[in-house]
Amino acid sequence: MAKKVIAVAGATGAQGGGLAEAILADPNSEFSVRALTRNPDSDKAKELAGKGAEVVKADVDDPASIRAAFKGAYGAFCVTFYWEHFSPEKEMWHARTYAEAAKVAGLQHVIWSTLEDTRNWVPLNSDSMPTLMENYKVPHFDAKGESNKYFTESGIPVTLLNTSFYWDNMIYFGMEPKPGPDGKLAITFPMGDKKLPGISAADIGKCSYGIFKGGNEYTGKTVGIAGEFLTGSEMADILSGAMGQPVFYNEVDPETYRGFGFPGADDLGNMFQFKRDFNEDFCNGRDLTLSKKLNPHLQNFAMWLNENKSRIPLD
Repeated sequence: MAKKVIAVAGATGAQGGGLAEAILADPNSEFSVRALTRNPDSDKAKELAGKGAEVVKADVDDPASIRAAFKGAYGAFCVTFYWEHFSPEKEMWHARTYAEAAKVAGLQHVIWSTLEDTRNWVPLNSDSMPTLMENYKVPHFDAKGESNKYFTESGIPVTLLNTSFYWDNMIYFGMEPKPGPDGKLAITFPMGDKKLPGISAADIGKCSYGIFKGGNEYTGKTVGIAGEFLTGSEMADILSGAMGQPVFYNEVDPETYRGFGFPGADDLGNMFQFKRDFNEDFCNGRDLTLSKKLNPHLQNFAMWLNENKSRIPLD
């Protein structure tokens, strides 16, 4: 019997790559991978092809290529790439492109990797945090959350997947422990003593595979996943043990974080403030038990560090 094709957007990236690898690593999978990538000649694309994926050139900036890539597939994993362009409007256009292509292709299951629209908690006229780009509080959250409507209103069978903070941000996104003026290593978040749901990027893909395997059990639903909830101090303690040297938690206020000046600092400062101020709602939107059911090999932070600590830059 022919396997059901899952079209995986961002197949050479973090989330999509995790899903592609999870399917390809299961010799008994009922699914096959159609890996969507802008560059089929990249090393990662060639690696996926070598493992049995069908690699297809597709670019979400080119809607016709997405429609072609979705044609004949059973399902699709859809993810956008906000940090490449910093445009909420472009992100929403990309989400709509995926949803429209899924509708045209008649897909039987779509996973949309999304996040909360923080404006449901913090109205634009609230001065508790600054409004950004005139229309957003946390642009990279709000654009995804607002885009949910493109999927839910289209009538396609969709699972809205609320993800969590990537621990991989310590490798790729500049959130690794850094030396302070005293030379001591510290992680810096404006979270106070509140817990931050976190997860391995690869585990987002593995949980997504579990959702596809569950089929109708998860269509029409919102699923929130995480690997562990930890305070900044708890993360620092676990990092200290893994790194073999002290790591401290540098607690700052959101205003200070927004002023750090790197691209997106204001967005991330607002994001952490949202997670801090509405911590119970945010954590309750992510289910550790369900995450473990979807992905029996789900890692906690210590397990992830055991595999990845050597990749974290400490200079």
